[in-house]
Amino acid sequence: MTKASLTAGEARRIALAAQGFGTPRPDGEVGRRQLLKLVDRLGVVQIDSVNVISRTHYMPAFSRLGAYPRALLDEVAWGRKRPLFEYWAHEASLTPMTSQPLLRWRMQDAHDGVGVWKGVARFLRERRDFVDKVLEEITTRGPMSASELGMGHKGAGGWWGWSEAKRAVECLFWTGELTTATRRGTFERVYDLPERVLPRAILETPTPPRDEAQRALYRMAARAMGVATAKDLRDYFRMPVEGAKARLAELVEDGSLLPVTVKGWRDPAYLDPAARRPRRIDAQALLSPFDNLIWFRERTERMFAVRYRIEIYTPAEKRTHGYYVMPFLEGDALTARVDLKADRKAGVLIVQASHAEPWASAATPVKLARELKLMAGWLGLDSVRVERRGDLAGALEQATA
Repeated sequence: MTKASLTAGEARRIALAAQGFGTPRPDGEVGRRQLLKLVDRLGVVQIDSVNVISRTHYMPAFSRLGAYPRALLDEVAWGRKRPLFEYWAHEASLTPMTSQPLLRWRMQDAHDGVGVWKGVARFLRERRDFVDKVLEEITTRGPMSASELGMGHKGAGGWWGWSEAKRAVECLFWTGELTTATRRGTFERVYDLPERVLPRAILETPTPPRDEAQRALYRMAARAMGVATAKDLRDYFRMPVEGAKARLAELVEDGSLLPVTVKGWRDPAYLDPAARRPRRIDAQALLSPFDNLIWFRERTERMFAVRYRIEIYTPAEKRTHGYYVMPFLEGDALTARVDLKADRKAGVLIVQASHAEPWASAATPVKLARELKLMAGWLGLDSVRVERRGDLAGALEQATA
């Protein structure tokens, strides 16, 4: 049977439409229904604590929906009747609550020390008495952060400098014995028992077999990406290599995935049968470094011919584009990248550096300036200031004036 074939441009537009960039942003105020519909489409939203502009989990919705109320995400993620669930899905992530049963095999792996979870299982085994005391404390006293527990040794090297109490609650979080009750203060996670946080309907949902759950996650990944290689699909929910070929073959067999070739892609690809195939994409968006569209850098380079790396952990003198650099999506191409910082005290969104890709046009700085102003307003900042660093700085400064 001959595989269907796609051009690189067709694959890129399919991927952008699948990621929510194929339709215009809403005209009016964005509400709860639209936000949840987007999260359902994406399947997972990565969480990160870096707050140079805005914490990254707020950004994908802004990129796709425009200036929505950020408090709305807090409500659906950590409110009393939340429809989202926090767990290790891609990295630390938010997913629809209905995904919780699909991730229980990962919680079991953490408990058993399978794969990357060896250190978790070792800590739980070697410090079982202490872990049980932590669990008993939360069971008795209710939701608590690691700092409120006041138990065990303080952090000193290893495990990101975590205290013993923090290591205990995180291990229990990974095994599913604790979950996030809420976030507060400086984005500190507050832990509680799942039975006091999760809806009864979710708790009573039978745990699906491992292979069935993994097939469901692969389907979600395919729907969110539109077209993807096996490696792309595995990365979306950080699926194990073991069993991946079998799961994908099963999905091809039942018609959930269609094998395709994409011109210029080295590896075979899979297409979501329900994926839209737009002839044109008119998107205009700044993308967080942890946005679903670009978080897998190998895929980003393959689709957009842009080698993008986050340089937060690179010494300042060795950075090429800046500290917190956001690519600019214009149409179906990444045409620029800007190093942004929110100066909340001064009320200014600072463009610390701005660089154009070779295919950027005269319209790029104008469209980018418009998006920067929209972002500034969304963040509650009064203005945008462009610093003279980078080959796009002059034109961008003029466009924002």
